[in-house]
Amino acid sequence: MEKDKRPNILWYCTDQQRFDTIGALGNPHINTPRLDEFVRQSTSFTHAYCQSPICTPSRASFMTGMYPSAISVTGNGNPVFPEYYEDRLISHVLAENGYDCGLIGKLHLASAFDGQENRVNDGYRYFQYSHDHGKPKAFGHEYADWLREQGEDLGKLLQQRVVVQQPKKKTGRFPEPTPDCDNIPPHLHQTYWCTEKTIEFINKNRKKDQPWMLNINPFDPHPGFDAPWEYYRRYDPETLPGCHFQESDISFQAKLTDAGIDFQSQAKPPAEWDDKQMQASYYAMIEQLDHEFGRVLDYLDTEGLRENTIVIFTSDHGESLGDHGLAYKGCRFYEGLSRVPLIISYPTDFMKNVQSDALVELLDIVPTLYDVLGIDIPYYVQGKSITPLLRGDTPVHEHREAVRCEFFGALATPDQTHATMYRNRRWKLVTYHQKGICELYDLDNDPWEHNDLSEHDDFQDIKWELMQKSFDATVYAHPQMVPRVASH
Repeated sequence: MEKDKRPNILWYCTDQQRFDTIGALGNPHINTPRLDEFVRQSTSFTHAYCQSPICTPSRASFMTGMYPSAISVTGNGNPVFPEYYEDRLISHVLAENGYDCGLIGKLHLASAFDGQENRVNDGYRYFQYSHDHGKPKAFGHEYADWLREQGEDLGKLLQQRVVVQQPKKKTGRFPEPTPDCDNIPPHLHQTYWCTEKTIEFINKNRKKDQPWMLNINPFDPHPGFDAPWEYYRRYDPETLPGCHFQESDISFQAKLTDAGIDFQSQAKPPAEWDDKQMQASYYAMIEQLDHEFGRVLDYLDTEGLRENTIVIFTSDHGESLGDHGLAYKGCRFYEGLSRVPLIISYPTDFMKNVQSDALVELLDIVPTLYDVLGIDIPYYVQGKSITPLLRGDTPVHEHREAVRCEFFGALATPDQTHATMYRNRRWKLVTYHQKGICELYDLDNDPWEHNDLSEHDDFQDIKWELMQKSFDATVYAHPQMVPRVASH
């Protein structure tokens, strides 16, 4: 591709957003007008899967096009991203190829426990860091600095949210706002700040005709379910459907918990989670993201940049949201956790208003960008370009036979569980390694995964067939050897 015609790239990645949270893609209970409009202008992948249901391994994977285990970033808490792989980050590669690269919000390629995480040569010239709403005095917390410039104190806003505001009921798991006692209001919110900094980045002076890539990573809708009143008031919890739950889920989850399998919560009946109030706040957070994402698109239109900008909307992984009696995330691979939105727009070239049910992985994004930009896809990239799908050149069933997801001791929890997921068009197999436990679901007949068939006599043949395929896929997820220089 000619250098002066290379497209800009705007990559908007929310945190912990499930696949089933966009109106135009089948959820009548959530209000997402700007994403609905974007869906009509784009190609939406309705069966996109992350490569780990935990932040850091997922982000390291989709920023390199490699599986978490291949890049040796398998969990949260690592002190630094491996320096010997820094040149595999798409931001580094594009910076080396003349792109002006920026990041706003989370990075989370390494631990952010002590404030701004340790960075490698990631390629970002513009770096506005804010891992989350908290830690107002943390080093490098640009959002907290911006609030001080507005005459506001993040510490006081957080105190109002966490200390002054109390849940209405003892079972409440989040600060439910009121007109008189809000959480962080929209005009002071981190999600709003992300948009303001996006506009600032787009307006930065750069070389004539220099293309740019911007990663926008707001913290929402990550727990703790703290939507501002302005958005929360738009949802009546009693009218929402609540989570996907059957009574048998409690005993099944207890079996996994008793085996020591890691998760951030233990299963409880949905009422003990206030699941509809939790869902209302989660949806409200996404509606705020929808509004701010719309502001970004409007600014691209105003500046005449939309026609030469690839826009990607996705999330790093999902959220349990009460499904199966669980909240948050951990070593499970249910659809609400492993399946995420993926919507891509490039108006001058790609197809529009297409909803594809092709099985895709988030690590397919990086080779797609290489493909579009005319950069040779490096030997180490394990993803597969979805450009043929975007252009309508390939039937959906020819892209991937199956997708896979990993959990290799991904949280600082006692068991350090290792587990893998293998999912084809109909079946999902989950294997908890060294536990003697697996799960098998017929997604055609049990889309919300309540009926485990792994021990049923009638399904042993398909289980062992999938076990073999899952084992093969895991073996071939190893890091690729450098190209040979000789045959012997």
